[in-house]
Amino acid sequence: MGWHRALPVADAPLRILLSEAEIAARVDALAEALCADVDDSWTIVALLQGAIPFAADLMRALERRGRHPIYDSLWLESYRDARESSGKVMVRADIARPIEGRSALILDDVFESGRTLAYARAHLMAKGATRTLACAFARKPQALGETIDHICWDGPADFLVGYGMDDAGRYRGLPYIAAID
Repeated sequence: MGWHRALPVADAPLRILLSEAEIAARVDALAEALCADVDDSWTIVALLQGAIPFAADLMRALERRGRHPIYDSLWLESYRDARESSGKVMVRADIARPIEGRSALILDDVFESGRTLAYARAHLMAKGATRTLACAFARKPQALGETIDHICWDGPADFLVGYGMDDAGRYRGLPYIAAID
């Protein structure tokens, strides 16, 4: 199949790091691990916009295991269209359902500094969540040692695209994860 080769897409050479099948296997393993904690009393909060594919896949994997948590989303922004975080997290759109008295599983696409997930945890706790778990699909090397409850994959320091991760809004829909060379 040649998953680990460079592909030219819209003027950017992409080096595929994880195939669609590899992503699916990692999400399935995470769902299995989460079943010990996450049940119907939980709310899954996807951080927009990058965590949408991850959240959809994880929700389906949990459903296959008889878990039916509530889904919601929180749109936080720190990158805008840049490749580096501005260092400031802003709420673009808040959750739509009450979280008071519920546990929340927060999903993000990439865990780098921990700032966005820390902000999301504090935000949901202030709204009355009883417990939060944080999960990201990919963890960058600079985040090693930072606190996160679950990850699916330890990625490289490269700028990643695909599976919800983007470059100024492009490449989110790729079914694999690639590095921009």
